[in-house]
Amino acid sequence: MLTPLGRLDKYAASENIFNRQMVARSLLDTLKEVSDDERDCIAVLERISRLADDSEPTVRAELMEQVPHIAMFCQENRPSIPYAFSKYLLPIVVRYLADQNNQVRKTSQAALLVLLEQELIERYDVETKVCPVLIDLTAPDSNDDVKTEAVAIMCKMASMVGKDITERLVLPRFCEMCCDCRMFHVRKVCAANFGDICSVVGQQATEEMLLPRFFQLCSDNVWGVRKACAECFMAVSCATSQEVRRTKLSTLFINLISDPSRWVRQAAFQSLGPFISTFANPSSSGQYFKEEDGKNTEDCGSAQENSEQVRTAEDVTTEDEHNRTEDLSSHVDNDEFAAKLENAMEDQIIVSNNSQRESDFQTESSFHCTLSSESCREMADEDNRSSHCCTAGLREAGLNSQETSLSEQELYNSFHFWRTPLPEIDIDFELQQTSDIILDREIQELTMPVSPNIPMATRKELEEMIENLEPHIDDPDVKAQVEVLSAALRASSLDPQEETMASVGKGIDSQTELTINDQQNFKPILGDIVPLIGDTVENMDSTLHYIHNDSDLSTNSSFSPEEERKSKVQDVVPQALLDQYLSMTDPSRAQTVDTEIAKHCAYSLPGVALTLGRQNWHCLKDTYETLASDMQWKVRRTLAFSIHELAVILGDQLTAGDLVPVFNGFLKDLDEVRIGVLKHLHDFLKLLHLDKRREYLYQLQEFLVTDNSRNWRFRAELAEQLILLLDLYSARDIYDYLRPIAFSLCADKVSSVRWISYKLVSEMVRKLYMASTSTFVIDLMNELVEKFCRCHKWSGRQTFVFICQTISEDDCLPMDQFAVHLLPHLLHLASDRVPNVRVLLAKTLKQTLLEKEYFLNSANSHQEAVEQTIMALQMDDDSDVKYFASIHPASTKIADDAMSTASSTY
Repeated sequence: MLTPLGRLDKYAASENIFNRQMVARSLLDTLKEVSDDERDCIAVLERISRLADDSEPTVRAELMEQVPHIAMFCQENRPSIPYAFSKYLLPIVVRYLADQNNQVRKTSQAALLVLLEQELIERYDVETKVCPVLIDLTAPDSNDDVKTEAVAIMCKMASMVGKDITERLVLPRFCEMCCDCRMFHVRKVCAANFGDICSVVGQQATEEMLLPRFFQLCSDNVWGVRKACAECFMAVSCATSQEVRRTKLSTLFINLISDPSRWVRQAAFQSLGPFISTFANPSSSGQYFKEEDGKNTEDCGSAQENSEQVRTAEDVTTEDEHNRTEDLSSHVDNDEFAAKLENAMEDQIIVSNNSQRESDFQTESSFHCTLSSESCREMADEDNRSSHCCTAGLREAGLNSQETSLSEQELYNSFHFWRTPLPEIDIDFELQQTSDIILDREIQELTMPVSPNIPMATRKELEEMIENLEPHIDDPDVKAQVEVLSAALRASSLDPQEETMASVGKGIDSQTELTINDQQNFKPILGDIVPLIGDTVENMDSTLHYIHNDSDLSTNSSFSPEEERKSKVQDVVPQALLDQYLSMTDPSRAQTVDTEIAKHCAYSLPGVALTLGRQNWHCLKDTYETLASDMQWKVRRTLAFSIHELAVILGDQLTAGDLVPVFNGFLKDLDEVRIGVLKHLHDFLKLLHLDKRREYLYQLQEFLVTDNSRNWRFRAELAEQLILLLDLYSARDIYDYLRPIAFSLCADKVSSVRWISYKLVSEMVRKLYMASTSTFVIDLMNELVEKFCRCHKWSGRQTFVFICQTISEDDCLPMDQFAVHLLPHLLHLASDRVPNVRVLLAKTLKQTLLEKEYFLNSANSHQEAVEQTIMALQMDDDSDVKYFASIHPASTKIADDAMSTASSTY
């Protein structure tokens, strides 16, 4: 018979690939067999090193899957196998990071992250063996695929290795990779992980080294990079000071919101609420995260709940960003880019304007992102001057449009939207003759790849770029670039108006950015050409006022647009950010940005409200009411789930005046919306005054009626909430209003609902017994006997036994009172004709009542009656009844099999 080592050697040398795979898969078992002998363990590890040189990729991949498990075993047996991992296993993991096979590389990357997470790699090894290899793999002459994956690994391991190693070894190369001129995949990975790096290195390194790179990435000529920046914006903001956040990041974020690409705008609007929440200041919002002298304890408690909400929002955002980051090292980008290439020509041309603000029009392979801060500032100033000219035109256009009375339905016409207008038809809908010149000029600037300051690439330059890229046409990235440049070359000969009409024909594709609808609402689009990096918040305020002037005109307020805007002014966050957030409810946003943009607005609203504070609630009130009446039930559902948190933030008066009407509307909404209110019913009602709270007693009965009778979880949640509501109402209210609902739930068709209802009734008994008036609890117990114990259905009688069992187990009633009011009726069921009832009775008497001190130590008539009933049940005709009446109480518990009995009842 072969020894473990002999068997290992025999199959490791086999020519059969499956045998060698099996050897790799059984290495851990072999190591465990020889763990007592240190020399045999070393011999196995040496054979692992030889197996790592196998020419078959599947064998190497299988070996790498086993490395974390082997490393864990070596760590547990460290005294007998010293330095085994560092000497034998780590070199294999590091070497496989540059393997030619993609599967092997992916497996080694996953293994490395697991080893770092489990802290199986010594700090010295990280510095001397892991980081140098990753830095080499990200060198400029490294393979493109390997470089992208190595950057992703560096970013993911930053949080595991700590600030010191990240700053010394990872950060310099990360800054270089942010400006990789050849591969946009590398820049996209850097952008997606930017927030994680910032959170590790801290505020100083972020502001000194990373922020300049972040500004460049936000102006990248590839929309996927800018989209990744928008998604991680909140994490970057959290790592900066309040001053940098207000003066630099806010203007940069407005630039992303005004991006030509719809996908970038969509990601930016999704991150807008979380970004605003980073401006939260306890002293200005009226919420305190720590208890302080002189502060109301209720406010302090509210602050704790609100801080938990903010942390939850941050966790969700971080999780979303992490999930999105998981796929960044793959080449999904190539497929997505190629699939949308045909309809993305106009978007790519418009995106080129962004890149021309910092450098001449160049291809991906020659893109420069190392502009000095001085040149960036100069270009931004020049573009800013041109933007003010556009703003002046917008101001005149806004005044002219104010004189018209055309509705949005009249402005939108399917004939004009989907078909090329006839030349003799006047397509001027809201502008007068003087504004036509401005409109044509701005549309031409948007559709043609030209910047006010930098001349467009000539046809000859485009041809030279294509010619230089053709030798590398085998590369999918280069092929995509060639196709884009070819499309740009063809488009350069088109008339701007014809190109605009062509984009309308392709408007079905979500990548198409310029449509006739955008021309009709051209003012928001004009913000795309305004470079905001280096601009001031004050300038953005004036610009955005006119950008959103058309939405202000469409409001049904009795105030003028200027007065209405003044009512929404505050000083907590930059006004430009708040204006953009409030515009998320504009119907045009759903068409030009994201169909679910209102849902994202609703999701972030509690965080924004906490940031602004209750003194600035007037800024959000109209937006909240608009969202509460939104046509999409998902939007209303989101608000319903968070209305209790908003009530904590706003306090009693604002809640009673502004939230209660919305809450009442949600109570009559769809079940999908009502469940959000129901899950936090207690949390909301406890914030109301007693008289207002009592008004909802009449509406609780309505929760028993659902759109779908099979929605049993709705009724289960109602029972859970009623248990909590017992503390909010008096004994009379409980008896008059909550008791009928509880009895109805006890007779529910679903056992899970009934089990919670038994708990509800027992707590109701406890609450009524502790009340000053004892008649309520006596009346309740009498009704239990009448309604369930004497029920003509056996299921009702079984329910009575369950309720008695719960009351007794939870000590909801003193045993002497239980023995007087409930025990006689319970013992009467020993003669019930249905065995299921007698089985449950035997369990309750033997395993619950007889363990109570009242029936153990005191000799009384009740104890004697219980013992006589048990003796009678021990002689029952049914074998199950005999069994549960005879066993010792400690041998089994009712909780183990009571549910199965209840589930089998009906």
